[in-house]
Amino acid sequence: MRFLSEKQVSNKLIGNHWKKIFKVLMLLTAIVIGFLGFWFASKIILNTEYPMLPVSSSNMCIFPSNCCSLMHPFEPTLHVGDLIIVQGVDSRDVNFSYPKSDILVFHSPKSDSYDSGSLTITRVVAKEEKSGIVYFRTKSDRLGANIGSEMPNASECEHWNDYRENYTLNGMISEKLLVGKVIFRIPWIGYIALFMQNSFGIFILVVLTILIILIAKFTISISANKKS
Repeated sequence: MRFLSEKQVSNKLIGNHWKKIFKVLMLLTAIVIGFLGFWFASKIILNTEYPMLPVSSSNMCIFPSNCCSLMHPFEPTLHVGDLIIVQGVDSRDVNFSYPKSDILVFHSPKSDSYDSGSLTITRVVAKEEKSGIVYFRTKSDRLGANIGSEMPNASECEHWNDYRENYTLNGMISEKLLVGKVIFRIPWIGYIALFMQNSFGIFILVVLTILIILIAKFTISISANKKS
């Protein structure tokens, strides 16, 4: 019968532990690839470049204060921290029967060519077609005196301006900037996306990954010493 030396046993144990770490890393890689696959599949299925978005503003919340999904997650409004599901929509199919009209996501109009741009969530109030282009008059649910009840007047609506031609018209926003309509909201989950959007969130993720690898390596050393 052949016996292994202490060094061979230690090397074998270390090798087995590294195999386990490799399996964990492969699992993490598979999760990342799966998430990316899900994201790109969602873009195709929902026909929009942004199928999921976190809500970072309280403009669509009808509550005067504490507009976060932790306070009243199941009320019919959008809270900070919600994750919304967005579906691409033809501009002519948009429902503008206020106050049950569609909530839309747009690329925000740009003031100049240096404007990096952002996304905005708002409700359509009316629409108008001119020269083959559909324009939307919009109003965030939190704006105006009559929140979510009566048809708002023009002064209560948002007034959009873009330096590019045919992107805005008389305060209305063009279909050229339309991303899609909100079809569903998930409370709380948006906080994760909001956290990961800033540099601090990415830094925390990197630190946690390094800590996991260091802890795993430290565990290997202790286990190998005990066995030897």
